[in-house]
Amino acid sequence: MADEVSELMLFVKIVQAGNLSAAARTLNASTAAMSRTLSSLESRLGVRLVTRTSRTFQLTEEGDRFYERCQRIVADIKAAEAEASEKTERVRGTLHVGAPSEIGRRLVAPLIGEFTSKFPEVEARMILSDAGLDVIDDGLDVALRIGLPNDTSVIARKILTAKRIVCASPAYFKRHGTPAHPDDLRRHNCIRLMRGKRVMDSWLFQEDGKPFEVKVNGTLTTSSGEVVHDWVRAGRGIALKANWDLGPELEEGSIVQCLEQFWCDPIDLFAITANRMHQPHRIRLFLDFIAKKLPLRAVREVGRRDKGRHDRDQTHRDDAS
Repeated sequence: MADEVSELMLFVKIVQAGNLSAAARTLNASTAAMSRTLSSLESRLGVRLVTRTSRTFQLTEEGDRFYERCQRIVADIKAAEAEASEKTERVRGTLHVGAPSEIGRRLVAPLIGEFTSKFPEVEARMILSDAGLDVIDDGLDVALRIGLPNDTSVIARKILTAKRIVCASPAYFKRHGTPAHPDDLRRHNCIRLMRGKRVMDSWLFQEDGKPFEVKVNGTLTTSSGEVVHDWVRAGRGIALKANWDLGPELEEGSIVQCLEQFWCDPIDLFAITANRMHQPHRIRLFLDFIAKKLPLRAVREVGRRDKGRHDRDQTHRDDAS
């Protein structure tokens, strides 16, 4: 049975390499040995798996189906080996993590610090960017990003879902009035985000269960979520922000939400990893760690905000009475 499993694993490596010579170089073996193994497998199965000449290497129809099955078998074997060795495997190595600037600084960075304290042989390197980091092109082990990437070859795991809220400083609302309906935003100075050359100036709302968009305008546009945050605090305009970015400011009242009755579109944070047959133990552990801890931390931020707002409302009622 061990020889048969070895043949399956070798067949997968030969197909992935593209030809016998490339597979031989990868495995530090001779091309003749690769050919003998492949012939032995075909003889045992009683079917031709590959059409090959001195220059070409192509799977037959049967070979293609067999390769798909073998890939799954090999992946299961690797996963079983990884699971069996997890209890004894030392968690060490470098962990490259990317995240959007604001949530990265506010929520993710403390968790990375906590993770490295728990596993001191792990060295973490964190990149913050609002440009939508790519796990492959940017050389990351884990890329936390808003929305799904276009690359379908990577693995995406949803970590967090939140609301986008319309907000501004009390000083801005005092000077310019508070919008009562999303259509009122057309008359306000709205701070907009950019993604590449695209300006995010269509804000989504719902009324009576029906979605609609409002095209907003303003004098301030940036690619940085943190700059949007600073401009909002300074009273420069109204912005559409994820509620996970605003916990302390909403709690203390330096930023105020409006249009709460008009549900804006939700925002999802995904953890993106490369589609590898065997992920290092540190990456698997970090994914589970961040998936467990980050939602709790975000809920705590929003909970503090809601408690602060309740306390202020109670104070106003007490003063009124």
